[in-house]
Amino acid sequence: MENKITCLIVDDEPIARQIIEKYCSHLPEIELLASCENVFVAKKVLESQTVDLLFLDINMPVLDGIAFLKTLKNPPSVIFTTAYKEFALDAFDLSAIDYLLKPFSLDRFIIAVDKVKEKLALLKQPSVKLIEETVEDFTFIKADGKIHKVDFGTLLYAEAKGNNVLIVSENQTIFPVMTFSDFLALLSNQNFLRLHRSFVINKSKISHVEGNRVFIGKTEIPIGGNYRLEFLKSLGISN
Repeated sequence: MENKITCLIVDDEPIARQIIEKYCSHLPEIELLASCENVFVAKKVLESQTVDLLFLDINMPVLDGIAFLKTLKNPPSVIFTTAYKEFALDAFDLSAIDYLLKPFSLDRFIIAVDKVKEKLALLKQPSVKLIEETVEDFTFIKADGKIHKVDFGTLLYAEAKGNNVLIVSENQTIFPVMTFSDFLALLSNQNFLRLHRSFVINKSKISHVEGNRVFIGKTEIPIGGNYRLEFLKSLGISN
């Protein structure tokens, strides 16, 4: 099969690695490059081979999975595999594709891999020049049994709500079954700014900024500490 997804397993538990190896064997589109017992072995593989996907445990000795991911300058797509649900927010803040809570089933594993396939397919599409925002800049999103047209020009902000996302426009508010990261992938227009791990806003709709808050009309949105400097730079403000 052409265009296989090359992957790497990183987990200090042999049984956990064996389960993921077995799951990978059921998917012909997956090419398993290595199964590593710690992040240092994985680092050597990443430096020597092209890896599309990382199955990454979190609770490991010396250096945990989240800390390891932060050290990578150009990380591959990541699916976290862990027994600890409390790290989910940190994982998605690092743009993880999915978060599999052990023990996870084969069907749940396949769903996670399919998300990676969709992301990689989008990246391989021919690049196009970004166009200025127009009334034709839109997408369609399914919610509440309907398919809604979402005009990016009227979009105010979107907020992560658990595994879903709240999308607020000038003329509608919808709550689709869609992850925040999946929605962010739809926003190619440079007008949209991430100012908090749970919020993205339309820069053109900002009324004013006060302290660590952005106001869009009467709606108050927090500015996350990790996003403040980059947010202010995007507004042309140095400090």
